[in-house]
Amino acid sequence: MSEPRSAPDERPAADAQPPSDQQGVSNESCRSDERQRALLIDACRELTRRGLTHGTSGNISLRRGPGQFFLSPSGLPYEQLDTGDIPLMDRAGRWFGRRRPSTEWRMHRDILEHRPDVAAVVHTHSSRATALACTGRGIPAFHYMVAAAGGADIRCAPYHAFGTQALSDAALAALDGRMACLLANHGVIACGRDLEAALRLAGEIENLATQYCAALAIGAVRILDAEDMAVVVDRFRTYGRADATDPDLTFMGDILPAKAP
Repeated sequence: MSEPRSAPDERPAADAQPPSDQQGVSNESCRSDERQRALLIDACRELTRRGLTHGTSGNISLRRGPGQFFLSPSGLPYEQLDTGDIPLMDRAGRWFGRRRPSTEWRMHRDILEHRPDVAAVVHTHSSRATALACTGRGIPAFHYMVAAAGGADIRCAPYHAFGTQALSDAALAALDGRMACLLANHGVIACGRDLEAALRLAGEIENLATQYCAALAIGAVRILDAEDMAVVVDRFRTYGRADATDPDLTFMGDILPAKAP
């Protein structure tokens, strides 16, 4: 959602203690935290550059370690962020830093907690995917690229108020076996093994939503069957990897041969 502006002096309860590895933390650990916060800020700005958000809508998280994650703050324009504005959260709902975390923190916490294959979560209100979600539709297998989200379709989670545990639960269910979903009357979630993967998938979901909306406007949309999509899902497991299987393709090394005479 579009976050209300927050004051920099909002703090967790006085008896809250910082994560244990922040006590006597090493210089290298501090540098690592700084790098992760900087990467998260770059990813937030990429949302705007890629046309996936407007204003302060949307939010991004990045796993720091077991039970801890960095999350974009509530209500700050992305271009104004610096690394000190990125709060750290833990699974207990405690936050540390000078800025309050996004109101969607439950959703980020629960996805990262239940999905060890995910290191980054991107939530957007990208135009066409959100428009589609406002009809309660997911994205069916109208195009083979739907498999980029990990399955034969992209589900749409039922509507719940932003920032609630009910919304988080619904999103987690819609993401079962998937890396992305729509949120009814709300937006999109895209996950990835890193920030760039999550951003790319968020862009792909918006592109698929654009194509699906156009196809719906033309008329009846042909949907690929389960067998077709099973083949594509399997091929996506090795997509882009050098060891991807192709019986007619032979790897001959990374040194180029001499030109043929």
